[in-house]
Amino acid sequence: MDVSLYQSAAAMNATERWQDMIAENLTSASVPGMRKQDITFSDVAAGVTGAGGASCLIPTATTTLNFQPGELRAGGPMDFAVEGKGFFTVQLSNGQQAYTRDGEFRLNAQGQLVTKSGALVMGDGGPLQFDPANPGPISVSASGEVSQANLSGGTDQKGKLQITEFKKPQLLTVAGGGNFLATNPAAQPTTAGDSKVRQGFTEAANSSPTMEMAGLITAMRMFETNQKVMQMQSDRMSRVITDLGGAN
Repeated sequence: MDVSLYQSAAAMNATERWQDMIAENLTSASVPGMRKQDITFSDVAAGVTGAGGASCLIPTATTTLNFQPGELRAGGPMDFAVEGKGFFTVQLSNGQQAYTRDGEFRLNAQGQLVTKSGALVMGDGGPLQFDPANPGPISVSASGEVSQANLSGGTDQKGKLQITEFKKPQLLTVAGGGNFLATNPAAQPTTAGDSKVRQGFTEAANSSPTMEMAGLITAMRMFETNQKVMQMQSDRMSRVITDLGGAN
């Protein structure tokens, strides 16, 4: 058995996954608070043996979410960012609870605080509700306390943003639109510890288009190299078969 063909094919598959991951990172680079994916390569036993009974290894790739914080950028009064490991807790249109670092919020027609996609922003007591007839500005403290200036010149307390942290955030599932789902109980959600809310800022995605493009070039070269190795091995086997056939 020509193990080198299997190794080259596995390497091509791994680099193809790398290219797909880079494409996803580039697509999500404009989504505030989005987390890029990283890839690691390792070898696994192939279940076959080479010459002399030696065990053969096949390359494989594994992707993980990178939760390094992104750059904070100045925004408007309805823009918010989380400093620390926490996530804003939101409720999707299907009732499912999700988590996001994208704090570009707004008020809907019902006076509820929502994300760009319309998901309800959750407070400790449920969705945060405001008076649609009150044009007063909304303020959020570093601890997440939400208030709104009323028509009498005072302020009304509206609740507290529900900030959730995870002991194992790498187990979160990307749900699109800057949202994450905690489908794996092992992610272990907890209440916010050291996380703080910054009003007037948004967090950029933690991916760099320049670095991703450099990685894409490397991945394409690795793919082409392994493709050439496969072609060389295929040509060699064809010559061997032809020579054996001629010898008969």
